[in-house]
Amino acid sequence: MKAQALHGHLDALLLAVLEGGALHGYAIIEALKARSGGTLNLPTGTVYPALRRLERAGHVESAWSTVNGRERRTYQLTGSGHRALTGERANWHELSATVGRFLGVDQPPQAPA
Repeated sequence: MKAQALHGHLDALLLAVLEGGALHGYAIIEALKARSGGTLNLPTGTVYPALRRLERAGHVESAWSTVNGRERRTYQLTGSGHRALTGERANWHELSATVGRFLGVDQPPQAPA
């Protein structure tokens, strides 16, 4: 899936991945890939700017750490990030229910008026 198809939803996906605990950037990318069954294979040029945007908004905080001699920036949700994720989930449920009323396969087509 292309990053552009996620327009407007990437922040919510990143917040959801970080809900499980602090992760460094590469681990976030791998978690997106794993949880999507390989569908979301996003480039670093998409993910890192989004993480910086979430950090500027106060939803994510980061810290540098050394792992196996390598410097890594680790990201984690803030209280604001948890609240933002709750709001994103509510918005997603509303959007998917609305779109489902139009595109749902289990709904019979309506006769023209």
